[in-house]
Amino acid sequence: MTENAPQQTTDLPGAWDPAAEEAPMYDRWVAAGYFTADATSDKPPFSIVLPPPNVTGSLHMGHALNHTLMDAMSRRRRMQGYEVLWLPGMDHAGIATQNVVERQLAGEGLSRHDLGREKFVERVWEWKAEYGGKILGQMKRLGDGVDWSRERFTMDENLSQAVQTVFKNFFDAGLIYRAERIINWCPRCQTALSDIEVDHSDDDGELVSIRYGDGADAIVVATTRAETMLGDTAVAVHPDDERYAHLVGTEVELPLTGRRIPIVADKHVDPEFGTGAVKVTPAHDPNDFEIGRRHDLPMLTVMNERAEVTVPGPFEGLDRFEARPAVVAALREQGRIVSEKRPYVHAVGHCSRCDTVVEPRLSLQWWVKVEELARAAGDAVRDGRTRIHPAELEKRYFDWVDNMHDWTISRQLWWGHRIPVWYGPDDQVVCVGPDEQPPAGEGWTQDPDVLDTWFSSGLWPMSTMGWPADSADLRKFYPTSVLSTGYDILFFWVVRMMMFGVQEMAGVQPFDHVYLHGLIRDAQGKKMSKSRGNVIDPLEWMDAYGADATRFTLARGANPGGDMALADEWAAGSRNFGTKLWNASKFAMMNGASVSAGLPAAPALTEADRWILGRLGALVSEVDGLFEDFQFAKVAAALYQFTWNELCDWYLELAKVQLYQGDDARVTATRSVLGHVLDTVLRLLHPFIPFITEKLWIALTGGESLVIAPWPKPFEGYADAVADARIADVQKLVTEVRRFRADQGLKPGQKVAARVAGAGFAEVSGHEDSIRSLVRLTPAEEGFSASASLEVALATGIVTVELDLSGTVDVAAERKRLQKDLGVAEKELSQTEGKLGNESFIAKAPAPVIEKIKLRRETAVAEIDRITARLAALPS
Repeated sequence: MTENAPQQTTDLPGAWDPAAEEAPMYDRWVAAGYFTADATSDKPPFSIVLPPPNVTGSLHMGHALNHTLMDAMSRRRRMQGYEVLWLPGMDHAGIATQNVVERQLAGEGLSRHDLGREKFVERVWEWKAEYGGKILGQMKRLGDGVDWSRERFTMDENLSQAVQTVFKNFFDAGLIYRAERIINWCPRCQTALSDIEVDHSDDDGELVSIRYGDGADAIVVATTRAETMLGDTAVAVHPDDERYAHLVGTEVELPLTGRRIPIVADKHVDPEFGTGAVKVTPAHDPNDFEIGRRHDLPMLTVMNERAEVTVPGPFEGLDRFEARPAVVAALREQGRIVSEKRPYVHAVGHCSRCDTVVEPRLSLQWWVKVEELARAAGDAVRDGRTRIHPAELEKRYFDWVDNMHDWTISRQLWWGHRIPVWYGPDDQVVCVGPDEQPPAGEGWTQDPDVLDTWFSSGLWPMSTMGWPADSADLRKFYPTSVLSTGYDILFFWVVRMMMFGVQEMAGVQPFDHVYLHGLIRDAQGKKMSKSRGNVIDPLEWMDAYGADATRFTLARGANPGGDMALADEWAAGSRNFGTKLWNASKFAMMNGASVSAGLPAAPALTEADRWILGRLGALVSEVDGLFEDFQFAKVAAALYQFTWNELCDWYLELAKVQLYQGDDARVTATRSVLGHVLDTVLRLLHPFIPFITEKLWIALTGGESLVIAPWPKPFEGYADAVADARIADVQKLVTEVRRFRADQGLKPGQKVAARVAGAGFAEVSGHEDSIRSLVRLTPAEEGFSASASLEVALATGIVTVELDLSGTVDVAAERKRLQKDLGVAEKELSQTEGKLGNESFIAKAPAPVIEKIKLRRETAVAEIDRITARLAALPS
């Protein structure tokens, strides 16, 4: 026997230091070219394009989540032997970037108009070169294994060519047109907005009811925007509303204007809302616009681009928010106000960039005709070319693509892709492709607008691969393997990429799989926002806990399509997991864990060895299946449970006995098993926590890098049902003895003489040394006298453990401790019974709350019984 076998040495420091290790390690990976994809490789391809962050942006927790998941997928595929391309880049973010530079100019007392368009765009490029893209450096801190040699920007020359090509193709095919429609307009940014650039909030306003006309022909309408009545061109009622049947087809005088407007019947009107009659302002409301089109109503624009009233008269020149009370006052003076409700809470759209209230406005814009494109995008999912995960979000996808409205793509900005349309002196309109020259001669001007940012980012999977040119990257890596993004932009970005990709790539989808993760929320499940003060900065987490802990925390909460709640203590828990892994690995290596020799055959191993290897084989298969199903939280949970519980808490403790009390063959086999298990666990954990696993794996194996190490393959040959059952019995026996020791007031490290016997012990007697070591029980010697005992029911029968506790417990101190615990339990019982006996509380409280209190009461009763029994068993 080699009692207390000497430990080996290791070069690992005493503790893992993320601040010192992570950045140099990442630089080494990049310098070695591990993340650089080879389009000429004969390996199977795996490709992901990074959802391009705004050039103005910085890493937030939503980015950190998505990047962690994309990196995990990419690292695993690389280890599995795929040629992996994870392509990074940034979006030029038209409005956001223009606003940043305009604010910079304002600080100098200038506006963009002072510079002119060309000079202003030059200034934006200068800003981008100096300040833009800081998020890229933050991605490196997180450990993103992207191919930096292929970094793209939506305003790069080749990506701009792709934009111009698609515009030209769509224009020539009649899929792009110019027309007046209602759009979201920001009076401060002076541009149309996409739906995703509008944030909706419940704001306090007023609901004013106004009487149009007099006598029997009068009709009352309600509005939150009284100033828009100046542009009313009709009043609408439901065609089945008998209250107004006699008025349909007649006219009523519009107050303050002297104009007469028709009363029309339209099924859009809800007869149950308000008075059942609505004012129709086609130029300033999207629903009214549709009513206006159906009834061929005039569309009167009554506000300019700055949201100032343009109607001649007393309100002309007033801002909309000045005009609103002025119009109400004028109507009140005429006796037209029937009722006023203040405050009246209603949903109001705000510009996401400057928080200005958005103004629906009739405007001449460029549009994409989406019906055919959306149908093709829907068919790509219906026929399985693209699969959405989780599958239940397919319905939301179809709801959008099957009910899409034409998309406004023009923006009244200077920064962005200029619309490639020229207007001639004789009303000519010419669209110019990337290889064509603009028309020359006097009187030709280019359209001043730029394209919606989503137009260029919708081409991202294609344009970043070199399209419209034929390229090795396009042939190798398109369609991309996976798109990972938040479900909140399923419509705004994902659908656009699907439409463009299927249309321009001859029906080939831009990605095979779409994985949709949820949103990040605080510990109480509330949406994170600066105003609430509950935003968690991933950079602060990385400073405090390291990148690995940040990543693992996010992975543990990443259920497909589900929102994730976060708190600092969860990141601290992930850091503790890293510490556990570090200490376990260091112990194993100091005790000679090795991968240099192959694993012995199963018969040469102990039951503990076969048990852990069988569990490891099952873990590899489980992790593979969950990864393929995008179940990242379950992958993380499986790895956490195996590493912390089965490896660290059980096998390492069982292995200590084999290492310190076994013969040379046993020690050698144990070292081999330890090395193999640790090697496999580090490989499995690497996609989520790449830094610490790299450090440990190199120390263990002497290999070059985990980044390029093979992924573990499922293995068989060590699964042993008998060994599993025996170890399960050992675990149960140890757990019960530990609980009994704690109940007896013994300190964890305190050794106690004990005798173990019983019919059930024969089956686990081969593990007696391990059992005694794990629960600090010394053998019973001559003169042994048991003062306490317990029985444990194992699968093979009852095991009796008799202990000599004489002199091991401070009876007075233990009685005092137990009496204190008893008081706490009795107080808990009193409080819970008081609530459950309160009829008013029971009537109002939700069922889950009542059930929780009942559970607390049951726990308190059980605790009182346990403590009372323990007190009774103490010597007097």
